[in-house]
Amino acid sequence: MKKREFRKILIANRGEIACRIIWTCKEMGIKTVAVHSTADKDALHVRYADEAICIGAPPSAQSYLNIPSIISAAEITNVDAIHPGYGFLAESERFARVCEDCNIKFIGPRPEVIGMMGDKVEARRTMKAAGVPILPGSPEPIENADEAIALAREIGFPVIIKAAAGGGGRGMRIVRQAEDLATNLELAQTEALAAFKNGSVYIERYIERPRHIEIQVLADEYGNVIHLGERECSIQRRHQKLLEEAPSPVITKEQREKMGAVAVLACQEIGYSSAGTFEFLLDEDGSFYFMEMNTRIQVEHPVTEMVTLADIVRNQIRIAEGEELGFEQKDVLIVGHSIECRVNAEDPEKFTPSPGRITAFNIPGGPGVRVDTAVYPGYVVPPFYDSMIAKLIVHARTRELAIARMKRALEMMVVEGIKTTIPLHLKIMNDERFQAGDFSTKFMEEFVYQTDIGQAAN
Repeated sequence: MKKREFRKILIANRGEIACRIIWTCKEMGIKTVAVHSTADKDALHVRYADEAICIGAPPSAQSYLNIPSIISAAEITNVDAIHPGYGFLAESERFARVCEDCNIKFIGPRPEVIGMMGDKVEARRTMKAAGVPILPGSPEPIENADEAIALAREIGFPVIIKAAAGGGGRGMRIVRQAEDLATNLELAQTEALAAFKNGSVYIERYIERPRHIEIQVLADEYGNVIHLGERECSIQRRHQKLLEEAPSPVITKEQREKMGAVAVLACQEIGYSSAGTFEFLLDEDGSFYFMEMNTRIQVEHPVTEMVTLADIVRNQIRIAEGEELGFEQKDVLIVGHSIECRVNAEDPEKFTPSPGRITAFNIPGGPGVRVDTAVYPGYVVPPFYDSMIAKLIVHARTRELAIARMKRALEMMVVEGIKTTIPLHLKIMNDERFQAGDFSTKFMEEFVYQTDIGQAAN
């Protein structure tokens, strides 16, 4: 297989992930090109990159999702490859194929693999054929209410309706009794069509109190695959992750090896290459089931990097250049414990967006503290994109020390001019159930504010 050496990479993204990719490219001696909307002309990724090109107006459809503009920028600047980051076009089969047709290397898996895993129904079929445990559910998209009711009665209530092309909780409905199924099916199909331009949905058995566990994998173009352990992602609100940690406080060494082996085998079966993540639901009895695969880098990749010392972005780039992994599963070590808090520009009680100018910004330092961010004092948080403004990551020898370190770091992080979720994260850190590792994806629904959140930050 022909090896490539990248001289210049275009980053088809914005914010902290664009900066994160630039950091690694600088260390590798690779020049970078930033693309940006008019709203991001003063963004840090624009300042850090070697070159920058404006690709359109603030709405994503006119800029960061505008494939012709991004490809034009890539051709004008004569780049060798495009890194999509996460979100936007990162899991677009069409974008990956256009890059391929234009002789620009897409830093990610092959287009057909993206398409296969992007369709949740097809992904379930593929994983089942590869021997990966899946929840009982529909092998094909559900067409009508009668079909849905018959299947739900067969697998047992409660069931969950999910968008075949979706994620993030959109097009998703939990149904506990047959008489509610028809209405919820129609609502899910409508939501899915509006969000993903694809109204197909499927049904599977619903687990009441699962944990959300994911396995990070790296696979090269020669069939070599390893995993970097698991991440605990159960602290969520409306299926959106709030914080993540590695390793999980409940996963045993045996479970890690079993889940990791399943993920590795699945990668080999589908011919996967690049970084990727298998997401599983862990039942209270220890059983785990495939939920989806993300064919890109994850927001929460830093916690894995902190406990393994791996640079996942560097590995993505090396794999795309045609290099072999260069290490085996036995070489992967997991040391200590890491926690990541997503700091969003949101009201911590109402969860409403809080865009605006940041008047003061101070990031914490000290041992074992990392901050991935693209904001600075005077930066204006635009209302057009995701509300996350920073990721605060800590690493320590034990989970107990990591929680103490995160509390200290949160208390020392200063963001003024807008509201953020820092007070909420402090409440979570101080919660006895969280500290004991006794929680599920229901944690936020069961989270009772015994004191005012604003006071928790003082």
